[in-house]
Amino acid sequence: MERSAGRSHRRRRRSRPVLGGTLAVVAAAALTVTGLVSTAQAADVNNAKNAGFESGLANWTCSGGSGAAVSSPVRSGTSALKATPAGQDNARCSQSVKVKPNSTYALSSWVQGGYAYLGVSGTGTTDVSTWTPGSSSWTKLSTSFKTGANTTSVTVYTHGWYGQAAYFADDVEVTGPDGGGGEEPGPVVPAAPAGLTAGATTTSSVALSWNAVSGATGYKVYRNGVQATTSTGTSATVTGLTADTAYQFSVSATNAAGESVKSAAINARTAKEGTGPGPGPAVPKHAVTGYWQNFNNGAAVQKLTDVPADYDIIAVSFADATPTPGQVTFNLDTAGLNGYTDAQFRADIKTKQAQGKNVIISIGGELGTVRVDNDASATAFANSVYALMQDYGFNGVDIDLENGLNATYMTKALRQLSAKAGSGLVITMAPQTIDMQSTSGEYFKTALNIKDILTVVNMQYYNSGSMLGCDGKVYSQGSVDFLTALACIQLEGGLAPSQVGIGVPASTRGAGSGYVSPSIVNAALDCLTKGTNCGSFKPSKTYPSLRGAMTWSTNWDATAGFAWSKAVGPHVRSLP
Repeated sequence: MERSAGRSHRRRRRSRPVLGGTLAVVAAAALTVTGLVSTAQAADVNNAKNAGFESGLANWTCSGGSGAAVSSPVRSGTSALKATPAGQDNARCSQSVKVKPNSTYALSSWVQGGYAYLGVSGTGTTDVSTWTPGSSSWTKLSTSFKTGANTTSVTVYTHGWYGQAAYFADDVEVTGPDGGGGEEPGPVVPAAPAGLTAGATTTSSVALSWNAVSGATGYKVYRNGVQATTSTGTSATVTGLTADTAYQFSVSATNAAGESVKSAAINARTAKEGTGPGPGPAVPKHAVTGYWQNFNNGAAVQKLTDVPADYDIIAVSFADATPTPGQVTFNLDTAGLNGYTDAQFRADIKTKQAQGKNVIISIGGELGTVRVDNDASATAFANSVYALMQDYGFNGVDIDLENGLNATYMTKALRQLSAKAGSGLVITMAPQTIDMQSTSGEYFKTALNIKDILTVVNMQYYNSGSMLGCDGKVYSQGSVDFLTALACIQLEGGLAPSQVGIGVPASTRGAGSGYVSPSIVNAALDCLTKGTNCGSFKPSKTYPSLRGAMTWSTNWDATAGFAWSKAVGPHVRSLP
């Protein structure tokens, strides 16, 4: 799924579009100015403010709420910019920078992720820009510009491209003569945190909290002297622990200047075995799954209790990777969710469960990289997910790994988790279309390997372009045929109809491409379950027990007035 408006996430991962038309013209124009980079002089300064986004979006303005400061990935310091194109918005983030007339400046920034542009306007001479079509590691964009005789400020900007994945930017530099603002002073190393206390414990986790430290942008949590996890807030849950065992914990504060000394250490003991969560509500024969966003990317911000009753399974998006391979944790984005507290969140999980809903934790998303590729990481995955289930009361797990999946070890991890959690465990999966084209694919193999404990596979029928259907014909996304002919591959490839769901965006802003109206989703459900309302493709038989539908996300659904769930929810419940 997309953490961005056009992902997916998570998320999380897709075919690249052909660079043509207007994009090619823009690119060509941009490339003509990239040879202007000059060498900065010794007296030059970086005139950009909050150049590393250590102070959030201070001094920056992002179009349509498309930008956010994130703690990962970062090139230096503890923060970077993440900006997400959506619809007709290319996620432009800009800053007005003071400059001197008749002067030359070197402009640069490090970028990662989707298509990323760096440029400057208002120079009084020639405005310049440069770009990259995207990369999985930090790449430096560089150019330079000269100011005009009367130019005292310019606008420096970054942006992505329409329908493409989110991009990240860090360490922006506008290096040249001081324009009057002076070089921004760097932060100082923060003080050590105080007030470290242990909260709820399970057989494999300990919840910790501490007092905020002025100037800190993040915190590192240590277990027995070794870093166990990080947090951008004042709490964290350390997972992957052994039952009925004493541990020592401490925490330090970090920012771009460095890391503080560790806090005074405290001791805490994990719970004894036999205290795990009980089984959750039964998943309905026909069910609707919705992803709930633990972040603000421009969609409506929700509490769990804001999610409509039309949703039977709520996938909390997303768990966070830890430095330990395979291990995950969860950190509620209280700031991004308008002050939604951890206590409220936990209470709302119970409220939803009392209403007969299953609340599960989603692993991955468009940008979430969790590697489970050996026995140790498989065990770490199972232990940490089970710890989150015990800690928060989650009913299960959603696998939304869009950066690769190893069938052998993910199967081991999920079977270990099932052995711990028991028969009430809910397991859902959200592969991309390419992942389910063949039973030889790692995602498809994983689904078949755990068929006896698998709840549903809600494939993402979007952000993929044209794909092959089960009849060998090519179908374009956005049609009834695309949904039915691709679902047929899973239905005829070994999954039970009750383990197949149709995953679509809740609105045009929920994905880069592939949005279909709720009426198309309902027509596809009718075609597969009853043989009616089909397009040119009609399956050779019907699948009355088809599980239902999924959407990214409940937040984008809310943004569009719940048009998706109001139409699809009742229709799913009316299936045979």
